[in-house]
Amino acid sequence: MKLNCQYKIIVLLVLFTAQFSFAQKKNESIGTETVNVVKPYSPTISDAFKVKETPSLDDSGNQPKEVIKYSILSVPVASTFTPSKGKAEGVEKAKREKLFNNYATLGVGNYGTLNAELFVNQGLGNNDYLAGMFRHHSSQGGIKDLELNDEFYDTAINVGYGQNNRDNNWNVDLGYQNQLYNWYGLPSDFGSTNPAQRLDLVNSINSDHSYNTIWLGGNAEFTESIFSNLAAKFTHFSDSYSSSENRFYVKPTFTVDIMDQAIKTNVIVDHVSGSFKNNYLQTNTEAVKYGFTNVGIEPSFVIHENDWTLELGAGVFYSGDTENSGNKFYLYPKVNASYKLVGDLMIFYTGVDGGLKQNSYADFVTENPFLSPTLNMRPSSTQYNVFAGLKGKLANNVNYNLTGSYLNEKDKALFKANDYTEVITNEDYAFGNSFGVVYEDIRTLRFYAELKADFSQNVTFGINGTFNSYNTDNVVEAWNLPKMKLSSTLDVNITKQWYAGLNVFYVGERKDMQVNSGIAANYAPITLKSYFDANAHVGYKFSERLTFFLKANNIGNQAYQKWLNYPVQGFQILGGANYKFDF
Repeated sequence: MKLNCQYKIIVLLVLFTAQFSFAQKKNESIGTETVNVVKPYSPTISDAFKVKETPSLDDSGNQPKEVIKYSILSVPVASTFTPSKGKAEGVEKAKREKLFNNYATLGVGNYGTLNAELFVNQGLGNNDYLAGMFRHHSSQGGIKDLELNDEFYDTAINVGYGQNNRDNNWNVDLGYQNQLYNWYGLPSDFGSTNPAQRLDLVNSINSDHSYNTIWLGGNAEFTESIFSNLAAKFTHFSDSYSSSENRFYVKPTFTVDIMDQAIKTNVIVDHVSGSFKNNYLQTNTEAVKYGFTNVGIEPSFVIHENDWTLELGAGVFYSGDTENSGNKFYLYPKVNASYKLVGDLMIFYTGVDGGLKQNSYADFVTENPFLSPTLNMRPSSTQYNVFAGLKGKLANNVNYNLTGSYLNEKDKALFKANDYTEVITNEDYAFGNSFGVVYEDIRTLRFYAELKADFSQNVTFGINGTFNSYNTDNVVEAWNLPKMKLSSTLDVNITKQWYAGLNVFYVGERKDMQVNSGIAANYAPITLKSYFDANAHVGYKFSERLTFFLKANNIGNQAYQKWLNYPVQGFQILGGANYKFDF
């Protein structure tokens, strides 16, 4: 039995050695052999068992962890390293220009021109201040080929007091203005053909007349009140021909929230009353008196919806004629809408509005100082103004605005030359050298275009134009209203010290009419030629306080007529300085 077991071991070793040799010599041929299968192979699967996820360890070398305690002994180490301080790179800022509270300006030029201004502003405490302003502009005249004096001067002074508080700001203003002009615009066919007789007639005319204005007004703004703004003003206006006018104006604005909607309401009370010594035709010696009280209310609210903005409102006005015991009611629309077609690049807007305008002798003189003190006064009504347009940006620094509108105006005030006769008993303004006011119903189709560009911080440019087409009911022309007006400005900061600017404008033809009753009547309208004017200025900032300037007006030296028979001064040059200071 022992021998049989040894025999089996020897056979297994021989087989193992033969298999190992076969693995080392793959390329050797093992020949062929026939194997006889005595019994087919029947595989079986042994029982499976699950390996424990957490096997038990029975190793005597696994001992519990010992707790190790340690400490750090801090030892100071000497170091000679010193880090350098970092320096931030930033944009170099320009030195901020100092603002001064006061300034004085003085300029002199040809035609004996003097221009002076003084403005002072002094704080009295933390919130209140006192301010004052003086202005003077005068010329000794000198227009060529005039027979009457053409000098003028305009002087005004006013003082104001105000407070700037956290919840409100308010101020009051008291002022006085004195103006002197001359009715120097005699018609070309005026007077006798006899030079001596004409000279005697001209010498009999005292063409100067003056205006005086006294006003007291105030304005208040509120941040935490139902009233957001309150403006009021009283003006007394008079002239050297015993004319007198008083005007009182008050306009409170308040906002009320109704159903989460803010309703803004303007309330307007505007009263004017006055008198003239006589009418232009002098058919009677009684004074011409007038008085009108306009009271209006204009509620409106604004709706914002995505790119839409819509304002809806209306205006209701009452106008009472105190001298003739008459009254009228007016109703005006107030609708404005805008829609952003392409963000801020293109915005479409449209709307319709209207309003009642209180005309006054003082406002007319501001526009045309050569009026006769014999005017017919009444309010003007813009029944509706329908408009639509586009505005936006062509680039970040280029803005544009295009508007088309259609206006229907009732009793629009127009300036028209007064007719005249050649009699020595005429008033000084009744030789065809003054203007009156006529009222007409006019419908106007208007187009307006504007372009503004800021090419850089140092160069700005702007140009605009207005084109009008007038349709009148009772008259041939819209007197003294131009059909076209163009204007352009250019301002350049050449260096930190030097700056310059240019302003040019063009006014188209206007129509007027004047009748000389001493000769055969001629009722044909007179065409005033269009004119082009250019003005320029240049300045030098000597210091932060002192600046020198030079201005040139009517560079083309054109003797154009702004009003019929009233040529303007030719080329004008004015030089001076402006000084800023603090007390």
